[in-house]
Amino acid sequence: MDQAVEALDVKVWRGNAKGGSYRSYEVPAQRSQTVLDVVTWIQQNAEPTLTYRFACRVGMCGSCAMMVNGEPRWTCRTHVKKVLEGRHLEIAPLRNLPVIKDLATDMTAFFDKWTGAEGVFHPTASRADAIAPISPEDPARVLANEAIECINCAVCYSACDTVTANPDYLGPAALNRAWTLQNDERDGAHSRRLRTISGGGGCFNCHSHQSCMTYCPNELNPTASIAGLKRLSAMSFFKGGRDR
Repeated sequence: MDQAVEALDVKVWRGNAKGGSYRSYEVPAQRSQTVLDVVTWIQQNAEPTLTYRFACRVGMCGSCAMMVNGEPRWTCRTHVKKVLEGRHLEIAPLRNLPVIKDLATDMTAFFDKWTGAEGVFHPTASRADAIAPISPEDPARVLANEAIECINCAVCYSACDTVTANPDYLGPAALNRAWTLQNDERDGAHSRRLRTISGGGGCFNCHSHQSCMTYCPNELNPTASIAGLKRLSAMSFFKGGRDR
């Protein structure tokens, strides 16, 4: 932290689904201070009713995601010194999601789209069957592994301008999950999933702005996954579809 900054001027969005506004707080500046530290200080010392989410505090769960100076970030991993503008900091709930209260958003639509994209594994074997051996060098397995570390934090969903313009768009996280399953040979819903992700709110809405890749805290590339779905969908169309 710049030693010349003794206190931070922090604007925090306060309100609910019906509306709200920013309120200003003066927060002591400290070394190695994260944005989540700032929010916690405000809740503990200035505004006991401030509502927000967090869990692990070590960059694992993603539940502390908020808008910080207009950009979606995990607040526990965002150090103030990296985002401070002078002595000013603005914190808001994730965009593209309804607000429950203050900095906490309703994730229902996000997870509904996850299931809407058939982001659920459909097994082709029972637990009584032997586990199918899959080589980690298998090309499809490699593609799936590159996209599998999504933890549903919704940062990419909040960063996506297509979601903002088209609320029906399934979004990068749901489509990224669909891509991993399309590359899993054990899954039994490839054809059904392709029909779903090729529909009105599906992969062809993506304009490849790559905001999802830019802001993903786990450094995934949902844009590449969505491009893969576009290729699979086009191939399926010209081949007349598949039975699976």
